[in-house]
Amino acid sequence: MKQPQKTNVARLLDKAKVAYELIAYAFDENDLAAQHVAEELGQDIRQVFKTIVLQGDRNGHLVCVVPGNCEVDLKKAARVSGNKKVEPLPMKELLPTTGYIRGGCSPIGMKKHFPTFFHATALDFEHIYVSAGQRGLQIKIHPADLIRESRGEVADVVKEECE
Repeated sequence: MKQPQKTNVARLLDKAKVAYELIAYAFDENDLAAQHVAEELGQDIRQVFKTIVLQGDRNGHLVCVVPGNCEVDLKKAARVSGNKKVEPLPMKELLPTTGYIRGGCSPIGMKKHFPTFFHATALDFEHIYVSAGQRGLQIKIHPADLIRESRGEVADVVKEECE
């Protein structure tokens, strides 16, 4: 299989001298769920993280990076980000706000840096998978490297039932 084309995410990681692997997979326009991505990669859904962009009532946008089998707990996300309440960013605002489309949103390389919160289970794995900035392409990366490069922090931002 030919090497996938480098994305902005890959170029930023190269510049920072961070080890990662670009992995292409077959994506389905009608099924952009993390479960589908995990199945295509042949990986545990708990290791395939999704990037969710939220909007707070006090501090603007924030990003939660959570395992594919989890949902963001909006109350917890509000608390850790210093907001009274947060809600998902409307889909039509995703591209103008982040530079990414649904199914291709990465915590690295957004148009602007937003406070970024990773679920603690990311650190349970040697590598995790996140979008490389486009549909059909993931990066396999050591979680500590990803957290550092996205200037993120670890926080409890998921609903209890996924744990």
